[in-house]
Amino acid sequence: MQKELLYQIALTLVPNIGDVNAKALINHFGSAEAVFHAPKKIIDEIEGIGPVRANSIKSFKDFSRAQDEIEFIEKYKITPLFLTDKNYPQRLLNCYDSPAMLYYKGNADLNSSRIVAIVGTRNHNDYGKNITEKLVEDLANEEVLIISGLAFGIDSIAHKSSVKNNVPTIGVLAHGLDRVYPSQNASLAKQMTSCGGLLTEFKSNTNPDKQNFPGRNRIVAGISDAVIVVESGIKGGSLITAELANGYNKDVFAFPGRADDSKSAGCNYLIKNNKAMLVTCAQDVLENMSWKENKKKMVKKQTELFIEFSAEEKVVVDILQTLDQIHIDELYFKSKLSSSAVAQALLMLEMQGIVASLPGKIYKMA
Repeated sequence: MQKELLYQIALTLVPNIGDVNAKALINHFGSAEAVFHAPKKIIDEIEGIGPVRANSIKSFKDFSRAQDEIEFIEKYKITPLFLTDKNYPQRLLNCYDSPAMLYYKGNADLNSSRIVAIVGTRNHNDYGKNITEKLVEDLANEEVLIISGLAFGIDSIAHKSSVKNNVPTIGVLAHGLDRVYPSQNASLAKQMTSCGGLLTEFKSNTNPDKQNFPGRNRIVAGISDAVIVVESGIKGGSLITAELANGYNKDVFAFPGRADDSKSAGCNYLIKNNKAMLVTCAQDVLENMSWKENKKKMVKKQTELFIEFSAEEKVVVDILQTLDQIHIDELYFKSKLSSSAVAQALLMLEMQGIVASLPGKIYKMA
């Protein structure tokens, strides 16, 4: 197992490869070790790889750096999550540029059934602070995992409010797990590892350089079911996260602000251009995501007993019967079926009136 981990980390170190090509190689060869042992000619022929990248793989020698990383994660009890690992965030697998490797320290489930990202400006005002605290407080009993970027401002308020209200929360970092940035959040980060966690694609000794933050933002967007922008200027990381979330077909929400308030200009822009739904409270989010708890006990339809399902349809029905509702990403994960097989099964079940689709790519028994 450690040998494969060595090759997995090494693959992320090979120049000119990157996440998209790494996934193409794993899909073709099945494992990172097999990639490194494959003949150059075979690697070269894979679509998108070519001779330059094939040569980078065959000439790679810096396995000692990968071994150093293994020693680091073992010393600090960090969990490495390669894209083929069962605990890898399954929602990210539907993003074309998802990280090949993640490093995680914490105890929250990265495949929780409800994941919400709360993002906003570093230079917040009382309006943004109050909204964030109330939002988290009202989500506390809704089985939600809250994601943010551990930055100053709205991110930190979201994390602190989560800790205060016993809501699991994960900070996605733009650097390695050997440090915390900003350093003022070190104590908060420590609290989060016991009631949530810290997640990054960056190896140890990676500085929080400017170019790392857009990559961090894509993880925040990709791992979430919904992204909520509380307060944001017309430029900045929050708008980047919202745009990425739209590109990943995630639900995006924004709290409106005064027309002349520069700190709300980004939120107002997203709403005005139909890039985010206007919300004013947690209830709006829950309703739009179809997450409002149905207090009445669901009654299983007897007609289901007389319908003959295909093998794939039966897998989907069996999962849906154990839950009130489920996001399609979690359905992919639980079913172990291909995305096309799940889509076909859902289509047939919807046509028969057995399954109902809800906003936010949520499905339930009809």
